[in-house]
Amino acid sequence: MARDADATRRRLLEAARQEFAAHGIAGARVDRIAAAARSNKAQIYHYFGSKDGLFDAVFDAMVQETLDDVPIDAANLPEYAGRLYDSYRKRPWVQRIATWYRLERAGSSDLLPAVVASNTAKVQAIAAAQAEGALPDRFSAPELLGLVIHLSSLWSGSMPEFLVLMEDDSPARRRQLVVDAVTALLA
Repeated sequence: MARDADATRRRLLEAARQEFAAHGIAGARVDRIAAAARSNKAQIYHYFGSKDGLFDAVFDAMVQETLDDVPIDAANLPEYAGRLYDSYRKRPWVQRIATWYRLERAGSSDLLPAVVASNTAKVQAIAAAQAEGALPDRFSAPELLGLVIHLSSLWSGSMPEFLVLMEDDSPARRRQLVVDAVTALLA
């Protein structure tokens, strides 16, 4: 029985990820999630408590996947930024769900513990590298992390009208620009 419960939970999370990426938190419908997961709405409430609880579970899983796929390397932030870009490209729903989160939960006091813990650990790694002299300290550790994250996600958040201006819009060129920009930031 436990294997069926785990499989149902995974199907619900996957269907919810697609639904939230497409429609946001407010626009997502639990009936569509249940149908896509070959389950029912009662299972969503049983496993996650609410639609918001389901979104939080999707977001937590997304954060953990990113941490597993792209652990921070404070000693080589340019390559970390490149790998983060690769991860966003491989999983386009990450930026869509993060955008919906910012739009629909901005100003909320309900911070997601997984994100807070992840960012705290990254800031600590950068601060330690700065203290050792491996990274410049002209930016604070949180500022530097923010710049690296935003440079990594530059292309996934760009308007199509901007992208048509790029002469070489290949993924390889985009990645190289991210790495070069972070390298320049650290010079």
